[in-house]
Amino acid sequence: MENTEKGLPAQMRENLARLRELGVEPYPRRSARTHTAEAVVDGFEALEGVEVTVAGRLMAIRGHGKAGFGDLVDGTGKVQLYVRKDDVGEELFEIWKLLDVGDIVGAKGEVFRTRSGEASVKVKGLAVLAKALLPLPEKWHGLKDKELRYRQRYLDLLANADSRRTFEVRSELLKVARDFLHERGFVEVETPVLQPTYGGAFARAFETHHHALDMPLYLRIADELYLKRLIVGGMERVFEIGKDFRNEGMDRTHSPEFTQLELYQAYADYHDMMDITEALVARLATVVHGGTRFPWSDGEIDVAPPWRRLKVMDAVEGAVGAEALASDAALCSAARSAGLTVPDGASRGDVIEGILDELVEPNLSAPTFLIDYPKSISPLAKQTPGDPEIVERFEFFIGGLELGNSFTELNDPDEQTRRLEAQVQAREGGNAEAHGMDEDFVRALEHGMPPTGGLGIGFDRLVMLLTNSWNIRDVILFPPMRPEA
Repeated sequence: MENTEKGLPAQMRENLARLRELGVEPYPRRSARTHTAEAVVDGFEALEGVEVTVAGRLMAIRGHGKAGFGDLVDGTGKVQLYVRKDDVGEELFEIWKLLDVGDIVGAKGEVFRTRSGEASVKVKGLAVLAKALLPLPEKWHGLKDKELRYRQRYLDLLANADSRRTFEVRSELLKVARDFLHERGFVEVETPVLQPTYGGAFARAFETHHHALDMPLYLRIADELYLKRLIVGGMERVFEIGKDFRNEGMDRTHSPEFTQLELYQAYADYHDMMDITEALVARLATVVHGGTRFPWSDGEIDVAPPWRRLKVMDAVEGAVGAEALASDAALCSAARSAGLTVPDGASRGDVIEGILDELVEPNLSAPTFLIDYPKSISPLAKQTPGDPEIVERFEFFIGGLELGNSFTELNDPDEQTRRLEAQVQAREGGNAEAHGMDEDFVRALEHGMPPTGGLGIGFDRLVMLLTNSWNIRDVILFPPMRPEA
């Protein structure tokens, strides 16, 4: 190549100017392609000697003098180009010499095999389809800089085949999950993202203002309350896969914008939801890994049903001892002795939740349903028959990840009103994550909601698990980031 400072932005812009001087349109409106890179390489035996047109990005350029090679990469793989001045002529070879790594080109020529045995295209025609003006990062092959990978995902996808594969798997998992639910008679629906009253989870909401209505609106933190309205309306099996938003901290398992799958089934309870969860996760694992066993971190997970059922109070007893359950004071003391921060005035339910978060859940590696939660931290779930302070709720964990939450849904409107009023009091007392009062939701319940099982699954975390990705930002194409300095 003629470019002695090839790869520098100034040189790339100079090459752009020289191409235009030669009458080349560096950003044409369309292009032709007859074969993908994969089709040429895999179909070489049938295509040898056949003229093809390929298109893609030049990821490497080699050679000097009157001939050169280039690696052309498209969405299917890589194929080598062989460009010789005697084959393409003076004008096209001059264009070839002005190309940079990163340029998108089209090439027409015969399929042949080089002396080294590589399936290639002997170029006869060449077109510039998009001239790159910025170089790929130094040592871009296998790009490792996580900040750069998350902020400029397009470079990550160019450099890392594993990253592209992760997002291809994510797309396939979404399709399979939909198919799984459609097979079981569920209807996919869409509910409001902007809501006048948010609820369905303990979380801070993002607030905005609607100018035409002159009212505050909130980005939803969950789909639950609208989906249950549909159960009231006679849609007996519904689900939604969509974005939820929570104005909270960020770490390797939390993102303020995330994807959640929520489903509700009339005439069902949390036992039915356990059955659906086991079957769905096993189906998804089998699609990705060919079976229910797959790698996670430094070990292996098997999601074949049935999964372990562990009662919350049994888990707490195992973490802090049976004597801690004797009284609220004993529970607080045991939690503090275990290293937890317990603020003065914390409720029993809050202390239990803290023990679960810190001492129990990270150790739940094998698939586990943690079942039967305190009512005080589960305002939308139905009480168990044997204990009015315990509700039929589960969260499920695999590989130490909390992946989902489920209730036998509370359908007594008067009890629901009492619980939401208690949440309002908690919010007024300073708990910014407590529920508000959704009067229309209560009104819907007053029209009668059948016994219902509900389930929410954090889809991003499920993709993390099934792709062995340690950080949630590895499975979200464009994760929220601080502004660049």
